[in-house]
Amino acid sequence: MIGLAVPALAAAAYYLLAIVAAILWRRSASGPLALPPVSILKPMYGTEEGLYEAIRSHAAQDYPEFEILFGFGDADDPARAEVERLQQEFPGRSLRAIVARPDAPNAKVAVLAELARQARYGLLVVNDDDIVAGPGYLRSVVAPFANPQTGLVTCLYRAPARSFPSLIEGLGIATEFAPSVMVARLLGVADFALGSTMAVRAETLREIGGFEAIADYLADDYQLGRRVAARGYRVEFASAVVETGGGGRASWGGMWRHQLRWSRTIRVSQPPGYYGSVVTHATVWALVAFLAGQWWAGTAALALRLVAAALAGGVILEDRQVWRWFWLIPFRDLFGFAVWMGGCFGSTVDWRGRTLRLRRDGRITEES
Repeated sequence: MIGLAVPALAAAAYYLLAIVAAILWRRSASGPLALPPVSILKPMYGTEEGLYEAIRSHAAQDYPEFEILFGFGDADDPARAEVERLQQEFPGRSLRAIVARPDAPNAKVAVLAELARQARYGLLVVNDDDIVAGPGYLRSVVAPFANPQTGLVTCLYRAPARSFPSLIEGLGIATEFAPSVMVARLLGVADFALGSTMAVRAETLREIGGFEAIADYLADDYQLGRRVAARGYRVEFASAVVETGGGGRASWGGMWRHQLRWSRTIRVSQPPGYYGSVVTHATVWALVAFLAGQWWAGTAALALRLVAAALAGGVILEDRQVWRWFWLIPFRDLFGFAVWMGGCFGSTVDWRGRTLRLRRDGRITEES
């Protein structure tokens, strides 16, 4: 029975490390010495609640010179109407709608490849169409490029809830995913980016073969970060924290499919890290310890997990729903463990209405 306390103690050790990582977390400060012109590349797909607010937050950036390229794989995509509305509100901005042929397994990356070819400026900022950014977002993203060794800049994000399922997902992002990012950085793992923001110099992108080099992968953010780091560049985190809409995951089914896709993608991209993350499910191991009568181990695991959640999600991400729904975190953890288990098996994922098969090397093929 004492042996059943070991997983709880391992989880406690991990979240103690997460607390240290959160305390020491440093993001590149804002206030760049230079403000070079920027091309924002936005692959678009369909409409959902909050889409206009998201794209408007980019058009309204406090930055001297930038353009936004909106990419569509379908000329009849309903999101084009929102872009046209934005063009009317900001007639002085360079806002271009571009239709590209999504002729690659990862249609989004195929669109990005075309946007990169048509971008006017040498600094490219990529993020998803549902990202909401504060007015100083571009300045904070550009700041780390003052160091010539910086090859890519990314940033943390939070996910405000629009439904109870999206609340559960948002809590997971703020209190489980964000701490894992901080721990990775603390341990020197700095070869990944987050899809919330991927900023890269056009010349660096060309060095790694452009977006075309990662068009066969679903985890384009991971692949981009890994390839930039492999060229000897640094991957840095901006001071900005953005928000993701996630309106399309307002149902339990939508949220489950998204989480399962994420888990299986991580599994094929980083198998040792994925299977090793079983130790991070502190609530599960705390319950095991409690059932075994090892209250001291279970209490330590659960307490440290909650402290890390408060620091990472509540303080660093400034996610107010973490404080309001703090008591839900252990219940969310049980759902998260179910997702992790589901991610251990299977090789198909649902993505934008398509069923894709993940190969062992992370590449994807479409199911017939």
